[in-house]
Amino acid sequence: MTESMDMDTKMQKFDEEIEQILDLLEEKAYFRARDVILTHNEVDIAEILEEILEESGIDKTIIIYRMLPKDISAEVFSYLPSDDQREIIQGITDREVSYIMGELDFDDMIDVLEELPANIVDKILEKTPKEERKLINTFLNYPDTCAGSLMTPEYISLQENMTVGQALQHIRNVGMDSETVYTCYVKKGGRKLEGIVSLRALVIADDETKVSELMNTEYVYVSVHDDQEEVAETFKKYGFLAIPVVDNEHRLVGIITFDDILDVIEEETTEDIERMAGVMDDSDQEYLDMGVFRHVKNRLPWLAIMMVALMITGVVISTFQDVLAQVIALVAYIPLLSGTGGNAGTQAASLIIRGMSTDEIDLKDALRVMWKEFRVSIILGTVLSSINFAKIIFIDGNPPMIALTVSLSMILVIIFAKLLGGLLPMAAKRIGIDPALMATPMISSITDTVSTLTYLLMATLLLGLAL
Repeated sequence: MTESMDMDTKMQKFDEEIEQILDLLEEKAYFRARDVILTHNEVDIAEILEEILEESGIDKTIIIYRMLPKDISAEVFSYLPSDDQREIIQGITDREVSYIMGELDFDDMIDVLEELPANIVDKILEKTPKEERKLINTFLNYPDTCAGSLMTPEYISLQENMTVGQALQHIRNVGMDSETVYTCYVKKGGRKLEGIVSLRALVIADDETKVSELMNTEYVYVSVHDDQEEVAETFKKYGFLAIPVVDNEHRLVGIITFDDILDVIEEETTEDIERMAGVMDDSDQEYLDMGVFRHVKNRLPWLAIMMVALMITGVVISTFQDVLAQVIALVAYIPLLSGTGGNAGTQAASLIIRGMSTDEIDLKDALRVMWKEFRVSIILGTVLSSINFAKIIFIDGNPPMIALTVSLSMILVIIFAKLLGGLLPMAAKRIGIDPALMATPMISSITDTVSTLTYLLMATLLLGLAL
């Protein structure tokens, strides 16, 4: 509780300081504003610049950005959203852009270049040394969602015939320019990856020991063309800080570090949430940055599909309107059954999708999933229908047979919804469709129709009503 209060106090103080900075900028007290900004770390400074850009515009943002010390400005730039990076680059000189690109980690530089207009990228590459330009072009040509687009060439490589003393000296020489020093990658002759060795193993070993004696040849790696979601799963499974990336000939071409995978996990989670809500969005734009018509395009397909499904439900109700006319009280319970069925199915689907995404559930577990969901649905259906049975008789004042009709229908609807929620995501994965698409929209639409049809059929059977 105390920690939560401390965090709230810190956030409140930070917000107050942002307001103070914005006021200083309005007064054109730029140096005082800069001094307040420099009391924060680079991550917070980037957040402050976002606020300045939003509230005061690009001109004042660039004035403050230029007043930051050079070593801080490049670090701050790497934490800015891509849209803000683009605006700043378009507002500063070519020389300043070259400095920023030179100071950024290689993988951060690639991320920035991928977001910039082609004419600006060309201008930057013109002033880049030939070998580095060739490397940059190689990285830019990898598809956005593969391991190659995430990796960095800034790693420490050792030769297997090095001694520990030579290896440590090499690490001292190049360590500051490497993404990580905790794991070193051992190559033989050319670029072929032979093994890995940890800094810990090197530090505690004798100086004359050969690296080949310490390296681990049983290591985990990914290919440049592996999907980023598979790479994220590998990180989660093994808990690594970095993983080597090899090409088709097993040559080491780069490494992927955990901080880059965090971004991928966020992207994939966002995509799953959107798809579970029926939003078909393949861009990485934020909500407020996306145009209205793009939002419409992303949401319309599933809404149209669900509307058609509800039309079918309407047809079912129209078909049984004579039944409903004989016992008007039945109408009141249609939303109850369809809503409960939709919720039950979505609940099951969410658990199955999560289980598949964390590798807890595999396609071969389909029968076990069905059996478990069946037993769960029997218990849930019995409990919920019993509550409704009592409510329909003692509160609504309807006859016992209507209560029985609703209650038995609810049990059947919950069983169907739970089995559907468990089966659809697995079936989707089996045929190569994203299981998240089978969540709320599809299950709710199918369950609405089935629950209404089940209920009205039960009414004709138990109440002896004519169709």
